[in-house]
Amino acid sequence: MSKQLPLTFFRRPAASVAREMIGATIAREDDHGIRRFTILETEAYEGIHDLASHSSKGRTARTEVMFGPAGRFYIYRIYGLHWMLNVVTGQIDEGEAILIRGVEGIAGPGRVAAALQINSEFQGKPATRSSGLWFESRNVPLKIQTTARIGVDYAGPIWAAKKLRFVAC
Repeated sequence: MSKQLPLTFFRRPAASVAREMIGATIAREDDHGIRRFTILETEAYEGIHDLASHSSKGRTARTEVMFGPAGRFYIYRIYGLHWMLNVVTGQIDEGEAILIRGVEGIAGPGRVAAALQINSEFQGKPATRSSGLWFESRNVPLKIQTTARIGVDYAGPIWAAKKLRFVAC
C-alpha cells in the first residue's frame, strides 16, 4: 500500500519535487470513494525569479498561497474555463510550486483538475487526506524525460527554454 507523502516532502526546490512526483499517486476522496491516479507529467515553477511563475509578479491575493508553507494547494483558473492544480514547494516566501499536467489516462492540466473535481475550494488547503486530496509515494519507477515547459513563451527565451517539465516515458 502507498504511503501518504508528508508535507515535508514538498519543502524542497520545485524542480526536485516535480521530478520525484513522476510515478507518485494523486488520491481524491469524495462521495464516490477514493480514486487514485499515477502522475505522469509535471512542471516546476522556481519562484520569484522564474519569469514564467505567477509569483514573479509579487504577492497578490491570487498568489499569496505560493509564498506560504510547502504542501498547500495553489488553485487558479485560466481562460475563465479551466482550473489548474498546483502544489506549493520550497521554503516560505520563495513562491515555488509545481503544476500537475498529466496523470494516468488523462492528459492536460485542465482535464486533470476536471477529472478530480478541483475548484477554488482547495486553494490553500494542505495536501493531506483530511482535505480530500493528497499524494502518495511513488509506486512505479518510471523513466523520465525532461523538456521545456509548455505555453510559457511570454517569460522570454531563457525561462521559456528551461527544462522544467517532467514526463514519464
